[in-house]
Amino acid sequence: MKEEESSGVPSTIKGDWVLFHPVYTSEELRSVDILHRESKTFSDKIAYNFVRLLRWGFDVASGYKHKPLPPNHENMSLEELKKGGYVMDERQWLRRFLFLESIAGVPGMVAATLRHLRSLRLLRRDSGWIHTLLEEAENERMHLMTFLSLRKPGLIFRAMLIGAQGVFYNTFFLCYMLSPRTCHRFVGHLEEEAVITYTRCIQEIEAGHLPEWSDFPAPEIAKDYWRLEPSAKLLDVIYAVRSDESTHRFVNHSLANLKSNDINPFALREPDMTVKGKKIGFEREEARKYAEESHRILDEREKP
Repeated sequence: MKEEESSGVPSTIKGDWVLFHPVYTSEELRSVDILHRESKTFSDKIAYNFVRLLRWGFDVASGYKHKPLPPNHENMSLEELKKGGYVMDERQWLRRFLFLESIAGVPGMVAATLRHLRSLRLLRRDSGWIHTLLEEAENERMHLMTFLSLRKPGLIFRAMLIGAQGVFYNTFFLCYMLSPRTCHRFVGHLEEEAVITYTRCIQEIEAGHLPEWSDFPAPEIAKDYWRLEPSAKLLDVIYAVRSDESTHRFVNHSLANLKSNDINPFALREPDMTVKGKKIGFEREEARKYAEESHRILDEREKP
């Protein structure tokens, strides 16, 4: 008997089965810049240095390396570049993505949980933060589900993920109770690194260094989630994932500039990628004005 006949649940679920998330135009997908926010306070420096430490751990655990290409790289074959450690193969990139995304889905869920409990405990509304944080957590999880459709990791890799997630979840939980602003700044810097990673992968594919992925079709789950064309390729998926990471970079740096009781400026809408991909985040006054503009737009739509 088929699975859907025995359980009553279809084996393939399509459509609006996830939280709101951006769907990008082709122009937006290519409107992402590598950006870095300079640390301005002591807590900013703590957040950034912890990201550097975590990045080092990610690199070791996933075997990631990115040596600058030698001056004569144009005369070197792909095998010579790989042997010299200048480029990674598809399996190494995928291992990096799986490890990164399994951890990246933690902060949004932790922050949403703590703000949810705070709202229940204090008997007041949350100013629109919870939904945005939940959407971020789900979005990162969907990245993981997409890459899992390409490869299922082995037992050793799964054991590493369990250990890393256990340590990271509890550490982030405690840190968010102490300083939510520092934690959002940490995530903003973490997403800066994610944008760099996916930008490098895009460059490697377009340079022909990942031949297996040059014309590889996009997984069905990715086509459904990002509303990609039926003929979409894996490269289109990597572009979409990078745009998501740019969104998280912008949102978390913006939230880190707010006070915990400020209105979440992204509760009703988000800027398009020509803003999120080119700007590191909203300052507090910019966030206030953006939220007010969103409410004006909503009020105009409700007028008869």
